[in-house]
Amino acid sequence: MTIAPLRPGTPAPPVQTLPPGAWHGRLWVSDLPLTRPERYLGCVAEFDRSGLWPVLIPHDQRFAANGEDWIDDRGRLAPAGHRVATADPAGALDRWWDGSCCDGACLRPFGARFPGLAKKSARKSDPLAEAGNTGSILANRAPHRLGLVQTERPADIPALLGWTGMIKCTDQVAELSAVLRSWEDRFGATLVVLGFDSIELSVAAPPRNQARALTVAAEHRAFSLPTFAGQPGNLREYASGLVQSRLWRFSWA
Repeated sequence: MTIAPLRPGTPAPPVQTLPPGAWHGRLWVSDLPLTRPERYLGCVAEFDRSGLWPVLIPHDQRFAANGEDWIDDRGRLAPAGHRVATADPAGALDRWWDGSCCDGACLRPFGARFPGLAKKSARKSDPLAEAGNTGSILANRAPHRLGLVQTERPADIPALLGWTGMIKCTDQVAELSAVLRSWEDRFGATLVVLGFDSIELSVAAPPRNQARALTVAAEHRAFSLPTFAGQPGNLREYASGLVQSRLWRFSWA
């Protein structure tokens, strides 16, 4: 499978290269869901040469029911890719931390203050290979269109697109991408799914024990409080689900 670098305004790639699709601003999207999940794996394999990172775009019945598509029918923030490198992920998570949960019991062993970033995990697998495998599995399980974004790092995609998925909690999309960069570096966590208000990350180096997972869970809670609130149990129980987990899901619905 060969993918030529794509840019808005350039001729469409050969039919045998990619399924039919079109540019929507800085995002190229296939017209229909992938029928060959291995295409995602092939796009990942070509990333170093093409500069295009593939994201899976899930079917969203909230828009399909009205004949809409959030990619075209919902607004975007101003692109902020140029601000990601100067954004502070620890500072962003600290500001997003909400210490007012119930009586504080659900936050133990932490409290009103964000505990800081978790230590880097030992990496045992290649993050891009892990992402390719994870993405092809997800594409095989449920309908997803293929998206492509020209980027140096998958983490930068929300900022480059001006993605509004987290708008209920923050409009600082550069800071969101900065956190994703930090997770790329520390856990090999790589963006594979981009929905209207949800993302999924393939994780090559997840926390290997409960103690390490607790601090990672605190980062998750600061990053997406709706995701944490939508799960049963407290922070300790949430952390248990992160031990050796190779897929992180977040939603701001």
